[in-house]
Amino acid sequence: MRIHQYPCLSDNFGVLIHDPATGMTAAIDVPEEAATLAALEETGWKLSHILVTHSHADHIQGIPALVAKTGAKVIAPEKARAAVPGASYVKDGDTVSVGNLSAAVHEAPGHCADHVIYHFAGNNALFAGDVLFALGCGRVFGEAYDDMWRSLAKILTMPDATQVYFGHEYTLSNAKFALSIEPDNAALKTQAARAETTRAKGEWTAPTLLGDEKAANPFLRAASPEMAVRLNMAGATPAAVFRELRERKNRF
Repeated sequence: MRIHQYPCLSDNFGVLIHDPATGMTAAIDVPEEAATLAALEETGWKLSHILVTHSHADHIQGIPALVAKTGAKVIAPEKARAAVPGASYVKDGDTVSVGNLSAAVHEAPGHCADHVIYHFAGNNALFAGDVLFALGCGRVFGEAYDDMWRSLAKILTMPDATQVYFGHEYTLSNAKFALSIEPDNAALKTQAARAETTRAKGEWTAPTLLGDEKAANPFLRAASPEMAVRLNMAGATPAAVFRELRERKNRF
């Protein structure tokens, strides 16, 4: 798998994935048509697929115009039928292919009800949309906190070597919040310092290594006894700890 990441809108990431053996190329979401066309021009790749993570406008608004120009096949969550008409629809447990590249589809609600993530296990790549960010996670809309924790728990079962591509460049603000919760977490301090250096160079913090996130991201640490003690919630369920963390982040 070859991967090309590019900026869209104010803080979104666009991503192209390419199978050199077949020449097939997929865009992960289309936040912006013009930026995606420019990325295709830069790489010389021809778009064959669009893989949709969820139906929020800043992830799908460029799809109709891009399909009109490229004829790409759109693959979208079953629960996003209304927002993404005319696609091929997938649900939990399905597999999608881009040439010889194969991804497992996992439903991952919480940020929104129709969210899915695409795990290319053979390539150690996860396209997480707005479920997981470097040192953070997506905002929970409504009362779907338990759903969001279950979605993150799915990601926790994936290998540490997984490279996580996410939808927005929020890492510096996420790091500030994470350090307010666990100021003595050595892995977190290392990752936060790396993010500061990376952003100071004008570079992106995506992708992030899942093993690093398991050690440093407070939302992925909701099941750890240390986190529960830190929040004065010893004995609480991971879902309850996660909810407390997310609500604190909302107020941060």
